Amino acid sequence: MKKILIVEDDQLVANIYRNKFSVEGYQVEIALDGQAGLALMSTFKPDAVILDLMLPKITGVEVMKRIRAEPAFEKLPVIVFSNTYLTNLVQEAWKAGATKCLSKANCTPKQVLEVLRSALSRNGEPVAPSAAPPAPSEAAPAPASAGSDQAVPPPKPSLPETADAEFQAGLRDSFLGSLPATLAALRVLLQAVVKSNDEAARSKQLQELYRRVHAVTGNAGMAGLSHIAQMADALEVLLKKLYEKPRTISASTLRTVALAVDFLGFLFDRGAIPSPNGRQPPSVLVVDDEAISRRAVTYALDKARLKSTSVEDPAVALELLSETKFDLVILDVDMPGMNGFELCTKLRALPEHRKTPVVFVTGLSDFDNRANSTMSGGNDFIAKPFLFIELAVKALVYVLRSRLQAGK
Repeated sequence: MKKILIVEDDQLVANIYRNKFSVEGYQVEIALDGQAGLALMSTFKPDAVILDLMLPKITGVEVMKRIRAEPAFEKLPVIVFSNTYLTNLVQEAWKAGATKCLSKANCTPKQVLEVLRSALSRNGEPVAPSAAPPAPSEAAPAPASAGSDQAVPPPKPSLPETADAEFQAGLRDSFLGSLPATLAALRVLLQAVVKSNDEAARSKQLQELYRRVHAVTGNAGMAGLSHIAQMADALEVLLKKLYEKPRTISASTLRTVALAVDFLGFLFDRGAIPSPNGRQPPSVLVVDDEAISRRAVTYALDKARLKSTSVEDPAVALELLSETKFDLVILDVDMPGMNGFELCTKLRALPEHRKTPVVFVTGLSDFDNRANSTMSGGNDFIAKPFLFIELAVKALVYVLRSRLQAGK
């Protein structure tokens, strides 16, 4: 019997994987932090390790380095979970010797099991970096039979596939049932963070808020609830940044956290939202006359996997808006020829952009400019300089909300 060690700080997530692997015939042990994981390596002697990179006490990357430092574990299969937005951490994991890196927000237990079996059969040889296997809703359609317009009917599910479907449905129902209590806890913690005047207390509250959102990411990913997982995935990185670097806490970043928590509530209310097939990827228009600022904004959007078009001339932007439908518009305020407020007013007169979300990103963050941003038809405001992940979170909220409300 193959032995699997799961190093995961979320007890619920760890238990679900343990149960799934046990049913499949593996002997499983759990460690809830990096230190405990390293201690079990020598006594349990696993045949493979499932390792979360976002761990307390010792990071997953450090655990990986120590595992690979032991000759007996040089080729041990180690499959790591990371956050979609922490690309540097993922690169560190590959360099440290990860066999496979998976996004926690995009993996179901069935997909992880398939990767585990593959890694065991390869005897720990690294698998080329790639995204997690596609979710069922994103899978390619069955090929059509030759000379026929009708698709070949899918094969009847085998017993194991039926069991997997039932297991997945049970995960989803359990997760959806827990959402009201989860949202209430998130809002209580957020209020405590906003009202706190003590830096040490606020740091602990932010860390707990991060821990709760981190759990949402993992559970939503396992349950196949892609919209919730995608949003929580981004928010947990912003929270991690805030508690690790308190100087980044500002009125702007706290507003963004509050916006994201409220949007999670919006997603929680809708439960299992289907992902339409064949949809076009979201597109964002960035208008800023400063080249460096445009690059910063587009970089932040890239982190959120949002396709962007950037222009420096507001007049060119208005012409583009009259010809093309965008899911989000990001505007600077102080631009030559036509300021951001004027451009926002004019784009609101275009039928296609009457309800398109508009976010101002500018160094002019005084009260008057904030008021003008609302009066001109803007939806939100971020002050320069900004955190890349803050803008990514805010952009995701507006793009996803707009698309879900429009039924796209």
